Amino acid sequence: MKKLFTVLCTACLIAGSTYSAGFKLENKENKLTDGCKSAYLMDYDSGECVYKENELARMPIASVCKVMTFTLAMEAVNEGKISLGDSITASENAAGMGGSQVFLGSGCQYTVEQLLKSIVVCSANDSCVAISEAIAGSEESFVAQMNKKAAELGCNDTLFANCTGLPKDTQYSCAHDVALMFRNLLNYNDYFNYSKIWLEDFVHPDNRITSMTNTNKLIRKYSLCDGGKTGFTNEAGFCLAATAKKDNMRLVSVVLGAESSDNRFDSAINLFNYGFANYKNKIILDKDVNLNDEFKISCGKKPTFTVCPEKNCYVFSAIDKTPDITYNITAYDIKAPVQKGQIVGVIEVYKDGILYDTVNVVSAEDVNKASFGDNFKNISGNWAL
Repeated sequence: MKKLFTVLCTACLIAGSTYSAGFKLENKENKLTDGCKSAYLMDYDSGECVYKENELARMPIASVCKVMTFTLAMEAVNEGKISLGDSITASENAAGMGGSQVFLGSGCQYTVEQLLKSIVVCSANDSCVAISEAIAGSEESFVAQMNKKAAELGCNDTLFANCTGLPKDTQYSCAHDVALMFRNLLNYNDYFNYSKIWLEDFVHPDNRITSMTNTNKLIRKYSLCDGGKTGFTNEAGFCLAATAKKDNMRLVSVVLGAESSDNRFDSAINLFNYGFANYKNKIILDKDVNLNDEFKISCGKKPTFTVCPEKNCYVFSAIDKTPDITYNITAYDIKAPVQKGQIVGVIEVYKDGILYDTVNVVSAEDVNKASFGDNFKNISGNWAL
């Protein structure tokens, strides 16, 4: 049997919020962007939309499509299909890619990590094709995987035709979908090993050196930014998906079809400043703080044990609003022994009556199984009563 508790948002509430002062949008009909065709601002943790502007309009996104290319590469690494130290031989097809590149040598071998780094830092088209061929056998098969993944993420206005973003008929996305894809990419912490590199040399096996400079100038222009992907073609205009973090709040912004490079970076800064000034992320469950309720245990050296959330839980909201937070805590039937960190229940977090998050409850201590002597002592104690 599972035991169900309903807990009001009181003792478990942990004070704490973060926002950046100084940027207010008096009229929400006013545009935050300048010279851009569409935009989207999202909270990373909850996925809640903060600001949107023509967000479902289908348009080319140029090299921003490499967000999905890199995502599939990281999936392949995590699943053991490839490893960062593996060598990939650049095909003639990959080495012949135009546009931004690191000038791979046909027949030369490069590590997976070298190629991934060049994709993030300098948007290397040749590295994208080399990676795609290594993972899927051909760029065409890889693109099919890109479209499948986009559908899984709920990107209903996205269609890829290549893994580079170079102009090609029948490929498009929208600001909303790019935000979904980029948010998903940020789940891979290894991404940040490359996204903050400003300048680095790419050393070829034949000792040639290609200097890589990060195309995302926002990491220098905006101190809170630690990642992003740019894109440009004459058809797509200037595009950017970027992320910034202040204290415990991370935001994702997308601007598409900007008239100039400055327009896209300045617009992203406006979006971030608006988000940090007007929204907060309040921690309501702290993994380092035990819950007030102890859970019962059978066959243990003691009848109850302390518990805590498995992870932190933050609630995202406007700074001028106080959402109604309630919890449902389900305690599982637990028999000793129990190890610290063992999952023993679950907390459902409700924001304004709607399920917001689900967090596992774990034991905050070890509980040994009761010995024969312990049981005898308990029985003797009951007789004494």
